[in-house]
Amino acid sequence: MKDNVEERAVQLGEYIAKNNATVRLTAKKYNVSKSTVHKDVSERLKTINMSLYKQVRQVLDKNKQERHIRGGKATKEKYRKIAQSE
Repeated sequence: MKDNVEERAVQLGEYIAKNNATVRLTAKKYNVSKSTVHKDVSERLKTINMSLYKQVRQVLDKNKQERHIRGGKATKEKYRKIAQSE
């Protein structure tokens, strides 16, 4: 995975576009850092495959708009579990 940077960028981009995946989920799946995923799909992919880059950008922008909602749900779930255990 770490040998060919361009191939990795395309592979990560395809995964994000196909699965509407977050950077964090993609990093975990491919066992690379979030920084690597972000750099690959934000910068490198732009010069390699512009159409895939645009698809990935749409997914990442959507995820960014929704992250506060996911965070709120996670916090709500956390405190629900604490309340149940008491």
